[in-house]
Amino acid sequence: MSILDPLSHALAAVIASAHSGVTLVGVDPTSGTAWVLCIAAVVVVVRIVLLPVAVQGVRLAHASARARPQLLELTERYRGRKDPESLRALAAERRRIAAEHKIPRMGVLPLLVQLPLWMALYHLVSQAAAGTPVGAMDAALVSSLGAATVLGVPLAQRGYLGAGTTHLVVVAGLAGTAALLSFVTQKFLTAPNTVAADVPEALARVQAVLPTLSAVGLVAAGGFVPVALLVYWVCNATWTLGQSAVVWRWFPTPGSPAATRTTPGP
Repeated sequence: MSILDPLSHALAAVIASAHSGVTLVGVDPTSGTAWVLCIAAVVVVVRIVLLPVAVQGVRLAHASARARPQLLELTERYRGRKDPESLRALAAERRRIAAEHKIPRMGVLPLLVQLPLWMALYHLVSQAAAGTPVGAMDAALVSSLGAATVLGVPLAQRGYLGAGTTHLVVVAGLAGTAALLSFVTQKFLTAPNTVAADVPEALARVQAVLPTLSAVGLVAAGGFVPVALLVYWVCNATWTLGQSAVVWRWFPTPGSPAATRTTPGP
């Protein structure tokens, strides 16, 4: 038994409920359309549940950006001073600045809470596509998912080659779409909403190539995961793009390029 099992079972219940819902409105429960809608539904539910964490991340970024000049000045003031008294004074000043700008004491810890959820969702979709029942997704539902197709390509299939041109086009199209959405989000929404001042040159170079590396990684991984997981990637990337656009437009990080190009929200 995995520590992720409770989360996987909860997510399986969401997918099973969504499947019942689309069946009630007249969608063929064995069709690819029904299962694509179910995967989209679980992405929407998860992202709504994680909205407070996303808001916390925006607040942390804003507070950290406002405190940055003071923290940099403080670092310069105490540079090279290693005696115990100076270290205590430095720590006290950092706590004062953090309190002044309301930087959460837990820092990025709340953002890490979402990692087990994403891992559980990844494993759930992978296991279901492989024909393994998980919680409310019993053998019948898993069998239905395995038989469902998107443009004639089974959701349980994986890999780019070996199943004909249509299979290649569908898999490449889904992987390419997820990669493109990820690239656009990171390159044009996340990067401009990040404070780049005083960032070491080596780190700046790494940040500049991250969108491309992420996109290439998704395309490469697309050849090894089930088509159902590619659908999940596209749905999740679409939400991330929209959410990042809202933050970039109305809640830009102070001091970032986005803050100088957009009008901050109230």
